[in-house]
Amino acid sequence: MMTHDLSQESTAEEYTLAELMICAGAEAFRNDGEVLATGIGLIPRLAASLAMKTFNTDLMMTDSEAWLLSEPNPVGNREDGFVQKNETWMGFSRIFDNVWSSKRHAMVGPTQIDRFGQANISALGGTYEQPKVQMLGVRGFPGNSISHANSFFVPSHNTRVFVDGECDVVASIGYNPERLPKGYTLDEVDIRLVITDLCVMDWNGPDHQLRLVSVHPGVTVEQVLKNTGFEVFVEGDVPVTAAPTEVQLEVIRELDPHNLRSKQLKDNPPGDRRL
Repeated sequence: MMTHDLSQESTAEEYTLAELMICAGAEAFRNDGEVLATGIGLIPRLAASLAMKTFNTDLMMTDSEAWLLSEPNPVGNREDGFVQKNETWMGFSRIFDNVWSSKRHAMVGPTQIDRFGQANISALGGTYEQPKVQMLGVRGFPGNSISHANSFFVPSHNTRVFVDGECDVVASIGYNPERLPKGYTLDEVDIRLVITDLCVMDWNGPDHQLRLVSVHPGVTVEQVLKNTGFEVFVEGDVPVTAAPTEVQLEVIRELDPHNLRSKQLKDNPPGDRRL
């Protein structure tokens, strides 16, 4: 696989918020080694692909059907002459072998996240029997969250996503001792990064509290706290999220030649909102 060296690259002066979030999301996969990377949604998929093409070439990725890829596929319509670089067969049985052996890292997009890191993609409001809004159902969230690492992607950081109290439906395991499956400990829960349109966070605060890791250029700590429905741990001076490098932007353009990333966020503003 052709890879790109980022060590000597200059920082880009102009980039979009989507591109900033792709680069920030790629960091979630930096130290994973050889695991199956799954990005649910276009920006998480591009983030995992960027990591695979640059600093973690050991990552595995499928074509979302039945093949393990030597190089991540570009998104959107393929150019004439495109040849998918298959490495080996990767049917469902092998997918689940990776899932259940903790050899997978998924970046997912919950509708709600609570202070424990529990997530909801199932239903909103009302009662369990008769919710106000029915969504996907819990899908694979319960089994995935107890089996392997997960990160969260949130395109609009607000108190409807980061909710006060518990999620309306707890679809995935979090750092809540009252809901741990039998035989599990908090140390076995593995929630990595939270990438939002305002900041980067993780769960490495005291007692697995959500912690602010960096704010995006032009965003303040106060904006993050105001738009989060529970307390966030803030330690000292919070750094600014690193801007993409020119090489990273080049790779992103290769992976997304039709610029579908620009349509994933409302108005897709500049990544540096001071501009």
